[in-house]
Amino acid sequence: MFQGAMPLSLDAKGRIAIPARYRDALSPEGAPIVLTAHPEHCLMVYPVQAWEPIRARLAAMPGMDAARSKLRRLLMGMATEETPDASGRVLLAPAQRNWANLEKQVWLVGQGSHFELWSDAEWQRQQAAMEEITPEELSAAFADVVF
Repeated sequence: MFQGAMPLSLDAKGRIAIPARYRDALSPEGAPIVLTAHPEHCLMVYPVQAWEPIRARLAAMPGMDAARSKLRRLLMGMATEETPDASGRVLLAPAQRNWANLEKQVWLVGQGSHFELWSDAEWQRQQAAMEEITPEELSAAFADVVF
């Protein structure tokens, strides 16, 4: 279970260092991780075993449906498998960095089965937008959640 939000830095080569506490879960026994684009202009970071069923579902989607084709093109077309180095660093492809507007400061945000990787500016906008959510919207969003 990946949770929490933590600031990270991109190095000069476009790599991030996965926090040590998540390395074994994200990349068990040195397995590759999958990075892909998210429609909201961030990246998603999956353990390869969590990505495989998603990839299979995407591949099985009808190719003649325009919206599904666009989604498949984005998610599968931007997906890369990267193996963390001995220091837990992972290279982000230039196209991925460009898609998510990633610069020096980034945020790794847990989403349960995977992480999202946000630019600092967009993560700050996400946080500010939370303040604009009405109690009714929050109530509707949590309707199926049991605390």
